[in-house]
Amino acid sequence: MNEALPDLIARFRIKRGLFRKETVEASLFELDNYGCILKTDKIFSPGDTVVLDLILDMPFENIQAEGLTGLVTERTKHCSNFFYAIDFFDFTDAKTSPLSDKLRRIRDVVNKKRSLRSRRTTSGPASGIQQTA
Repeated sequence: MNEALPDLIARFRIKRGLFRKETVEASLFELDNYGCILKTDKIFSPGDTVVLDLILDMPFENIQAEGLTGLVTERTKHCSNFFYAIDFFDFTDAKTSPLSDKLRRIRDVVNKKRSLRSRRTTSGPASGIQQTA
């Protein structure tokens, strides 16, 4: 896994006892048409179903895709956390719905932010400029 996607989190609720639920926020490390990879210290098993809200932090108004249902397909332990591969249910780029439009918008903005961030790190003041003494 590289680094977390910029300004994007997944929010979900897990049961804590009989009547309590806990809201958890987790970093996302990949996002595509079919699913995502998230990192959290909460424990899921492959085959579990998760309902996610993806929230992209923006300057004026956040972009939110709420109620994405996914299936946990893989779990990889990393220190005290786990990386989970989540496959979204019944979601393809061909379908047009408000949720798929928001998810597509989130992916587009995240890709632009990653591109800008990589340009900033590769074109810093010392990269490629020869200084003469």
